[in-house]
Amino acid sequence: MTAHDVAQLLPDIARLHDLCRSLAVLEAILSPEWEYRYYSFNADWSCEEEMASMRNGSGDEYSIIFSPAGAYVRGFAHESVMSPYANEDHEPWPGVLDSVPEVFRSCVQEPAFCDENGVPIVTVCLWRQADDDRWHVGEIDYPQNESDPDGSADLFGLLTNPSPEAYQQFAEDYYEVPVDLEAVRHIYALHPLTQDLVSRLNPEILIGDLTEDLAQARYPTADSANGA
Repeated sequence: MTAHDVAQLLPDIARLHDLCRSLAVLEAILSPEWEYRYYSFNADWSCEEEMASMRNGSGDEYSIIFSPAGAYVRGFAHESVMSPYANEDHEPWPGVLDSVPEVFRSCVQEPAFCDENGVPIVTVCLWRQADDDRWHVGEIDYPQNESDPDGSADLFGLLTNPSPEAYQQFAEDYYEVPVDLEAVRHIYALHPLTQDLVSRLNPEILIGDLTEDLAQARYPTADSANGA
């Protein structure tokens, strides 16, 4: 798999945005300690931007910036042969960033996505402007004889297979606890969160413990749905 395959499989911007919010809330419930979570969402990344992110604790990560301009996706697989640190010049792989339109250039140059020398930390990049009908990827000559040259398969598995069942399998493997599939479906559908639902996923936390996380994901609760 490569970024070009991901471009064919990713949901549109609105659905991807909702999926990322759901993933962040599920992670907040299953992993109260932020540093151990895979998926997060920051609705206040900037005055006009929201950011979804993933980090696996082993050096792999992605960031998705949602803005009025559209969505920009940056991924980094630290063991990829396309890593900037796998070549002598320590530059992004040719073609990965070259075609990013001007409207997203600030994302390319964002200090949080670059190292201390200003080199973008990236092996895969996709973008989609608000009025586009598809995701875009640069013109890239991928390394030969590599099944996942840019790390796309591992980075974006839950985004290219946006099913509750896929998350359930991931979470049960990662957290080593049973995960209620109906509760996952409820959150994937962005239905209001209740204490009963939270307890089905993690009986050790209260919905009040999630106030900040729910606000960051702009996720509805039963009280907000009722206008409280």
